[in-house]
Amino acid sequence: MTTASRFVIAGGGLAAAKLAAALRANDFDGTITLVCAEERLPYERPPLSKDCLLGKKTPADTIVEQSQWYRDHHVEVLLGTTVTGVDRATKTITLPDHTTITYDKLALATGSRPRKLPIPGADAAGVYTLRTAEDSEAILEMFGSAGRLVVIGAGWIGLEVTAAARNAGLEVTVLESLDVPLQTALGPEMGQVFADLHREHGVDLRVATKVAEITVADGRASGVRLADDTVIPADAVLIAVGARPNIELAVDAGLATGEGVLVDESLATSDPDIVAVGDIADQQHPVLERRIRVEHWANALNQPAVAAATMLGKDAVYDRLPYFFTDQYDLGMEYTGYASAKQTARVVVRGDLGKREFIAFWLDSGNRVLAGMNVNIWDAGDRIKELILGGEAVDPDRLADTSISL
Repeated sequence: MTTASRFVIAGGGLAAAKLAAALRANDFDGTITLVCAEERLPYERPPLSKDCLLGKKTPADTIVEQSQWYRDHHVEVLLGTTVTGVDRATKTITLPDHTTITYDKLALATGSRPRKLPIPGADAAGVYTLRTAEDSEAILEMFGSAGRLVVIGAGWIGLEVTAAARNAGLEVTVLESLDVPLQTALGPEMGQVFADLHREHGVDLRVATKVAEITVADGRASGVRLADDTVIPADAVLIAVGARPNIELAVDAGLATGEGVLVDESLATSDPDIVAVGDIADQQHPVLERRIRVEHWANALNQPAVAAATMLGKDAVYDRLPYFFTDQYDLGMEYTGYASAKQTARVVVRGDLGKREFIAFWLDSGNRVLAGMNVNIWDAGDRIKELILGGEAVDPDRLADTSISL
């Protein structure tokens, strides 16, 4: 057990809030300081592109813990503040006003930010990205005034905003550089499911396209010009081309980094007094036996319990399988496991692909289940996990046969 008395958490999202709660749940009675870049208390992000844009929730509904909780649990929260530097030798962090705070243990939960698109017009008024509560509020307000929206990028955020925009009555054109939406995440066959879904709901989906610029009139976005000089008129443009992990603080501190901040099975970084959680954590996963960095809600929700134990000097391993979900129109989906775009995986479908009521399995060359995606079927998640964790070869034909119990 640690005798440390001052813990600092750099970051203000779900992972940061859950880490503070996990420390208190483990009877840590020392000082906890939470340094949040945003002016809001930590909140959950998935509703920002789902329920909030559908008018079912407000960003206030996504707050993880209200201010009274932090007072009751003696957690100091610094809003609108970022950590600008970490001195590992003196075990201090620096804030923008050059004040310093000492730490015994430090957690990095700095999250990610939208990737920029280096094209003319990307900074014009009427061009949106989605990461923060303010972004979601601005997009929802735009729904009330714009008639035509162009979405650049057919990843999860782009498609979820598209579904919400269509629900609000906007004409939507989606531009994707690859051959199908979600090709990197799901591959061509499952990506086509989402292509068909959006086209059936009136979306003008254009794939294998290259964007040259966002056209501007009177200082505002007026459309998107493609590389072939086609111009698509728009009242607003959403750029949704992925996210970039905020690892600059770790790099400057001399921590080992790769696609994110390198952490071991216990979420400890190359400095044993520093852990990393959430979007930035590039973990050596004990089940998958490889490094993996996942930008999804489940990691931010579940990793903090392990990180808290590690900070407290306890033995802990984060071995949960990756998980994410989406809701678009009448399609609800959960994905469990990990099938890298760099792996050659066979997709086996169980159920009705046309009705979008099915389970898709990704199998490796030895017919072992790498991942499973249940679409509009809600009682399969545990069995998918069992098949992945079992690590045994399956019969693809039996797996696909709905007359045989899964």
